[in-house]
Amino acid sequence: MSENPTRFGFVCVQNAGRSQMSAAFAERERQRRDLENRVKILTGGTMPADEVHPEVVEAMRERGVDLSGRVPREVSDEELDECDVVATMGCSTLELDASVDVRDWDLDDPHGQDVERVREIRDEIETRVSDLFDEYFPDG
Repeated sequence: MSENPTRFGFVCVQNAGRSQMSAAFAERERQRRDLENRVKILTGGTMPADEVHPEVVEAMRERGVDLSGRVPREVSDEELDECDVVATMGCSTLELDASVDVRDWDLDDPHGQDVERVREIRDEIETRVSDLFDEYFPDG
């Protein structure tokens, strides 16, 4: 990891849907753009679920991303305060350091949604993650 990597955080309450998809797409973008040494990715929730939502696992599998082995985790304000950008999913009341660029993506919760709606949410997340990388790494 470079001395001062760019740190992206993706947070939702349960860390079982939107934030997991966001982190997975960010990991893919980091690899595609050869930024493994320049980007650190964090994901978590304020009240993590026991597992990633099955409908999310299935929708991501359609994109060639396997989330079946991921486990939602709790994330602390201290961890998030170390991020350059924290994207929340429309469900957060985090109080982070003023230096953190907090973005509320205000996305519907995919849990319990039909497959078409989960795909729409997934595709919106994929676009937002790509746009975030374009913003921070316009040449890569």
